[in-house]
Amino acid sequence: MKLEVAGISHTGAVRESNQDVVAWQVTDDGGSALLVVADGMGGYQGGEIASRLAADSVMEVMVPVLFMDEADKGEIDPNDCLETAFDLANDRILERRKTDERLEKMGTTLVVAWVEGNTAHITHAGDSRCYLIRDGQPTCLTRDDTVVQNMLEDGSINEADVANVPFRNVLTRAVGAMNPLELTFCSQPVRTGDCLLLCSDGLTHSVPEAEWNRILKESESRESAVNALIEAALERQASDNVSVVLLTLK
Repeated sequence: MKLEVAGISHTGAVRESNQDVVAWQVTDDGGSALLVVADGMGGYQGGEIASRLAADSVMEVMVPVLFMDEADKGEIDPNDCLETAFDLANDRILERRKTDERLEKMGTTLVVAWVEGNTAHITHAGDSRCYLIRDGQPTCLTRDDTVVQNMLEDGSINEADVANVPFRNVLTRAVGAMNPLELTFCSQPVRTGDCLLLCSDGLTHSVPEAEWNRILKESESRESAVNALIEAALERQASDNVSVVLLTLK
């Protein structure tokens, strides 16, 4: 399979600054790929700093792994590598928080997908998501680390109530906000024709998943698909930053 990626991060229709960060890397032969989305929080410039520190830390740890010889890759545990990257991000944000009282509440969501061979290894903290899109149907591979998700699962509220919950964006996990950091890992088999889509909640809160397939089918390329998803969010006056990274497997 050949892996190809496109991505974009946009301020959105309301916010004055963009505290999301996207990053990705594909090996020269198109056989391995790394995708990253981080959505910062904390006011001032804290969110922007936290998300950048997180994305940079992941790339620092994971890109050398991506370019390892296949024999060496076979000796490592993907979850261990991803956990090392997240721990580095967490440590760096916690250290930076100590340097400036205006940064004391900063942190970030972080979702990372490492595609190697026929498997996508996914790790996340927060409510930025990773979706598998197969045969036009999006399936979310991550669970939102939010108070609202906990309430949904314990039956306190139902789906119809979510939009009216005033604290629906309150996170139960975030990088740089807890020590030790708790993570969720997932390994997903992938095949030719699949797509992986990583995004911040600026997309999921503004563009229903049911519309994604139409947008993707009408797009002539990954780049145009990503732009069309962003435009759809802007048309709906997305109240948050909007970030999308899309990988196709050919």
